[in-house]
Amino acid sequence: MGDEAVSAPAWTSAALAVPHGFLGRRGGISEGAMASLNCGWGSGDDLALIQENRRRAADAVLPGARIVSPYQVHGVEVLEAGDWSDDERPHADALVTDRPGILLGILTADCAPLLFADSEAGVVGAAHAGWRGALGGVAEATIGAMEKLGAQRDRIAAAIGPTIARASYEVDHAFPDPFLAADDAAERFFSDGPAGKPHFDLPAYLLHRLAAAGLRRVEALWLDTYAREEDFYSFRRSTHRGEPNYGRQISLVGLRQR
Repeated sequence: MGDEAVSAPAWTSAALAVPHGFLGRRGGISEGAMASLNCGWGSGDDLALIQENRRRAADAVLPGARIVSPYQVHGVEVLEAGDWSDDERPHADALVTDRPGILLGILTADCAPLLFADSEAGVVGAAHAGWRGALGGVAEATIGAMEKLGAQRDRIAAAIGPTIARASYEVDHAFPDPFLAADDAAERFFSDGPAGKPHFDLPAYLLHRLAAAGLRRVEALWLDTYAREEDFYSFRRSTHRGEPNYGRQISLVGLRQR
């Protein structure tokens, strides 16, 4: 887990044989509703606190590495990681790289962070998948972008990090329609909730999409961001409470210097 004085605790996946970590809300220095490891630039938190939190997150995964992240917009755009500054992040929801020594960073607060690696080719990817991105194909687009850098689909492994779980994800009655229109088999990712509305299983749906895309090694961590308040930030939980702001956790993946 690491020393909270200099880094932060992270969850990892046995599927990924490269430096990576799914960070939660522990181990940082933010206070109040965003305590403690808030890494989201758009959260309204003090920028100096966010910078220190991101440093601790990076040191928990690949000490000294610089985090490269996009300005996420709930889409399917995938970019090759560049040298842009944090103030000039391009709009995208996934990044890929074959460059060692940097960390691809994805922010979430209920949406699913996806981390990918072909350790043999030395290519990694990271994607932000809410329901729009999952349905639109951000996972498949990330795999395709990795292949352009030399990865092979049958070698790419993927992990689905902390995300809102079916039990916590109530949706409107019309919500399943585009999923069912795209794939009749998607019906199994919905179930009736206690209030009479459907509930959606986002991580199970993503497992289905990744397997259908040809990935042979995929793992979901099955960590519910909504239910585990001490461990994770949750947009939906904060919304239900009427809180004005909420923090974001970060998920990171990278390659060691050769």
